[in-house]
Amino acid sequence: MPAWQEFLIRDPEVCGGELCAKGTRIPVTVILDSIAEGTTREQILISYPSLRLEHLDAALLYAAELAREESMIPLHQP
Repeated sequence: MPAWQEFLIRDPEVCGGELCAKGTRIPVTVILDSIAEGTTREQILISYPSLRLEHLDAALLYAAELAREESMIPLHQP
């Protein structure tokens, strides 16, 4: 599986520098929120025709990497 960096990009000129699906103006947060709400991959692709399946996979890989990092360095101390 390709690295998420191949399909996601942060550009200060696009969406205020938010991480977006490469070649689109769709922030990763929109993709992840849609998945979290239970929207199917097919529905997301219909709603955002510029997205590809690789963008969705990359967004999930990115989220998984963040979760792993957070478990190594907790965001909140008990």
